[in-house]
Amino acid sequence: MIIPSVLAVILVVLALLLRSIVAPVLLVATVVLSVGATVGIAALLFENVFGFPGSDPTILLIAFVFLVALGIDYNIFLMTRAREESAEHGARNGVLRALAVTGGVITSAGLVLAATFGALAVLPVLFLAQVAFLVGFGVLLDTFVVRSLVVPAAVAIIGDKVWWPGRLAKGPTAAEPERELERV
Repeated sequence: MIIPSVLAVILVVLALLLRSIVAPVLLVATVVLSVGATVGIAALLFENVFGFPGSDPTILLIAFVFLVALGIDYNIFLMTRAREESAEHGARNGVLRALAVTGGVITSAGLVLAATFGALAVLPVLFLAQVAFLVGFGVLLDTFVVRSLVVPAAVAIIGDKVWWPGRLAKGPTAAEPERELERV
């Protein structure tokens, strides 16, 4: 019950923030994909490499909450900038411009957060080691793959329709004459 509730609330918040339906659905889907990949890889490594005896289901819930919160945080940072850029440059160029501006900050924040959670892995408590790996690995996956590649690629494929039903779904707005004069 917790997982669908969290995702539904996040979907509504993103829809209000981005004034779109398609973009929030895309962003929630990428976060679910990232969490699923993280849990799958962690399960393989926990059993076959680390030799952990098993995981408490509570660990997965805690990791889910952390990863969704952080993934959505990075999504908001990237996509609010992409929305601003899309008004003038369209969704494809807008998301690339947004990634160029926010990518370094998102990557740095992801590295710091993964290192912080990684520090928990050295403690001799199985619960903390598992949470540390899940969140640390998940943040790195989200930072370097999902936020840097998957989201921009998906927005580029969908194009301006990512902002549907908002006005940006029709493409970039024509520049105002005063703004054109300022550039010259």
